[in-house]
Amino acid sequence: MKKTILIIDDEPDIRQSMSDIFSDEGYNVITAEDGSEALNQLEKETPDLIFLDIWLPDSDGLKLLPGLKKEHPQVPVIMISGHGTIETAVQATKLGAFDFIEKPLSLDKLVITASNALTISRLREENLRLKKRYNENRLIGEC
Repeated sequence: MKKTILIIDDEPDIRQSMSDIFSDEGYNVITAEDGSEALNQLEKETPDLIFLDIWLPDSDGLKLLPGLKKEHPQVPVIMISGHGTIETAVQATKLGAFDFIEKPLSLDKLVITASNALTISRLREENLRLKKRYNENRLIGEC
């Protein structure tokens, strides 16, 4: 099943380039140009991965991030910015971002980071399933 990526960035060229890259890699891609549109998209569909720009016209990506992680804790969020600093990257990570990528964006970096985020997300889900099964089996064995 194809994984879905949500790209939230106010720059049309960035959204289009990223959309083309990930479509070519076999992903479903949805895009949003600001925080409001992103929240509307998230009401319709929960993606497997989110790319979130730091600077958006109607909101700050760092302020949007905690709400995204609260509503969709299983979805990795990769921050992107052309104005990032080490402090911003550290802050994003503390708020729950999987990674932070600076613009101009590198094709290889985007694809590798997305793949890593999705792999770790899948492993976490599998780990939770196995723990649940183990605990259920332990309870059955104790009866």
